[in-house]
Amino acid sequence: MIAKMKKYSFLVFHKQYDLFLARLRDLGVLHVEKKAEGAPEDEQLTKEINLLSQVEKTVPEVESYLLKDSIASKAEAFPDAIVFAEKLLSDFRQLQAEHQRVINSMNDLTKQISAMQVWGNYSTDKINALQDAGYRMRFFTCSPKSFDEDEFAQLYNAVVVAQTKELVYFVTVERRSVSVDVPADEVKLQEHNAEQLRTDLEALRHLLVAAEGNLQGWAIANINNLKAVCKELRSAIDWKTVHLNTTALAEDKLCLLEGYCPVENVPQLEEMLQDEHILFEAVDPTEADPTPVKLRNNWFTKLFEVFTGMYGWPVYGEFDPTPILAPFYLLFFSMCMGDAGYGILLILFGLLVHYKKVNIAMFEGLGPIITTLGVGTLVVGFFLGTAFGVDLSMVFPQIDYLFLNGKVLTEGGIRYVSKAVYASEGLSGGYDAAMVLSILIGVFHICLAMVVKALCYTKRFGFRNQLATWGWTLLIVGGLSAFIVCMALSVPMNITKIVLISIAIVSALGIYIFNTPGRNPLINIGAGLWDTYNMATGILGDTLSYIRLYALGLAGGMLGGAFNNLGLMVMGGSTEGATWQWLPFIVILLIGHLLNLAMSALGAFVHPLRLSFVEYFKNSGYEGKGQLYEPFAVKS
Repeated sequence: MIAKMKKYSFLVFHKQYDLFLARLRDLGVLHVEKKAEGAPEDEQLTKEINLLSQVEKTVPEVESYLLKDSIASKAEAFPDAIVFAEKLLSDFRQLQAEHQRVINSMNDLTKQISAMQVWGNYSTDKINALQDAGYRMRFFTCSPKSFDEDEFAQLYNAVVVAQTKELVYFVTVERRSVSVDVPADEVKLQEHNAEQLRTDLEALRHLLVAAEGNLQGWAIANINNLKAVCKELRSAIDWKTVHLNTTALAEDKLCLLEGYCPVENVPQLEEMLQDEHILFEAVDPTEADPTPVKLRNNWFTKLFEVFTGMYGWPVYGEFDPTPILAPFYLLFFSMCMGDAGYGILLILFGLLVHYKKVNIAMFEGLGPIITTLGVGTLVVGFFLGTAFGVDLSMVFPQIDYLFLNGKVLTEGGIRYVSKAVYASEGLSGGYDAAMVLSILIGVFHICLAMVVKALCYTKRFGFRNQLATWGWTLLIVGGLSAFIVCMALSVPMNITKIVLISIAIVSALGIYIFNTPGRNPLINIGAGLWDTYNMATGILGDTLSYIRLYALGLAGGMLGGAFNNLGLMVMGGSTEGATWQWLPFIVILLIGHLLNLAMSALGAFVHPLRLSFVEYFKNSGYEGKGQLYEPFAVKS
């Protein structure tokens, strides 16, 4: 849900203004409103923002050099955050540059060793001495097809040094006064041979250890300095931003500031204002105000606020979609994964991330939600009847009625349909129960979205302006609900028809006649027809989109089963194979299921987001164009 806000306007004497801002920042409850025309540009502020961005990106880089048991030094005192930050960045970049220079030199030297080792431990001094005596030694390569050893030895005094399938390596000796054109590619040797280059490489390894030690030592000494300077820069940026969004009045003698405070924090704010004798006005925000939103959700729903933020925060006065997004995303993710075994792995991985046993930057802080998604996958995967690609209905035949992919024994043998479907073919028409369930979930999800849209739009814009919205909601949601109730209660068909026709007539009035009160009825009818086309094509496509829940779960289960079959093929079709067969069996299962888990998790992450962001948000009218509540406060 969205916390209620109060809009405040403060009028402060200019000499008292900085003290007022300091008290306001210490309180940390006011979101400062930005000027409608935009704050004036400030070069110093832009510089500080860019510098802060660089420091924030550098902090995780520096942390990567810290050893597991390192104890970082305390932060130093610094008079000027900008100068200190620039010095820290410069020192760190120099150390990184030296470290990279050594690595590059080692890479180059490794390539040289690879190229020179074929020539053996030649001596540059002896080659030069031979040249001083009037002879020149040259080094060549050519393909074996182009090389005739006897001919080359006779014509060029060639001696083969080494030979591979691709190349022949040979040397020639000739008088310096004679220049012989050898039909091969000449090679220029390094001053040092491969053995000498290996000695140089070992020296570079010592330099690399020293460079890494310098980076680790610098990280221990300065990581807290970087964090402290980050905090100082954030505070300075916030302070200047507030000043830039302050309006000067009465020849700069008075300062006008506007902002928003959650209703729950109003007593604290007004107590401070009274202590400082500040003139203020508090009003309820209007639809036109750029009011920020503060989300207030329970621990479960709060886990999924990250997905709401990926799409966009709600506008104040709109609804918070997170309480509905959370359970449906959990359900969709679990159905797309569709494997109880993978759910167990997700739970373990989430716990390891949460308790810092696994430190991967991209998963930082996501341990609880990964664990929650794992629990959902475990439960849903069990009822879908799959664990690590194994059909649970075959493992637990005594409870196969619980599984949506069970195999049912009939007089004619095994029937490969769900037992739930077999028991109630009148409901599912003989189709796979998981597929039917996916469609039914989609119908319910879209109907819920339409009800939410009708209620929220009525609250924001009034019932009179939302007759078309209510018309569509009544037609689709009301019509479906009435039909289901009539069927469940065995209402006579003639009465059912009357109820449905009545709903259709009332809906048509809202959709075609009164969709925009006060407008020409003919224009309203035209607009209603256009909406009918969009709804007829959109609703059908949106509903069919939910088949992906079934398809992804089925694909993951089949791929997991395929890896199991590959493993069993190595074992000779059973688990009683020879001892040596167990190793490839285990390797195939580990690699196969890890690959399947990764692909399934990617699909299960993306496709539920699509169903939420497109199918649900579109039909619920969610805009997501709001701004998050960010109070002017001391930065941590």
